[in-house]
Amino acid sequence: MSRRAILTLIAGLALVLAVGVTAAAKRSPEQSTELAEQLASARLATAKYATDLHQAKADGYQIITRMIPDMGWHFMNPSVQDFDVRRPPILVYERKGRAWQLAALEWVFPKRPAAPPLPGARYGSFPAACHYADGTFVPTPSEDRCPRTSPKTGAAFGFWHPDLVTMHVWLWYPNPDGLFASYNPLVKPFNGG
Repeated sequence: MSRRAILTLIAGLALVLAVGVTAAAKRSPEQSTELAEQLASARLATAKYATDLHQAKADGYQIITRMIPDMGWHFMNPSVQDFDVRRPPILVYERKGRAWQLAALEWVFPKRPAAPPLPGARYGSFPAACHYADGTFVPTPSEDRCPRTSPKTGAAFGFWHPDLVTMHVWLWYPNPDGLFASYNPLVKPFNGG
């Protein structure tokens, strides 16, 4: 091999290595080892709920919304107060007929956290709302404006909350828009179900 060919090969290898190092340095927080470990911990802790809504209910999760299009049905455990990746306060399910599939975990905050609880976290929002025992809800700016029963179904009033910052983690269902996206285009088939 000629000296020129060897130098060209070395220069090419150096370029490939430089691109690889730069790509690794620019790796998104969603690809961090720390996040991978936290997600593995969350997945192990919530595996019992993956296809077992009855277990989630037995462990204290109660319906707070019916199907929100491109998101899912939300079930909240009111005893979960602080951030713990292994104990999400909200489980987001998809439903087709009588089958339920856990799709995402969700945390809510009164304001955007000063430091993200998970590397690369992105946030959404949920307006102040009155929630009812059957999962219906009505956006309302204050609790004193909440009807005592759901205007849609007549279900009993459950609780009201102010505007919230939300963080979804699509741990159990893929989302092409990203792990932390609020909505997921792949759950469209469940919107009617």
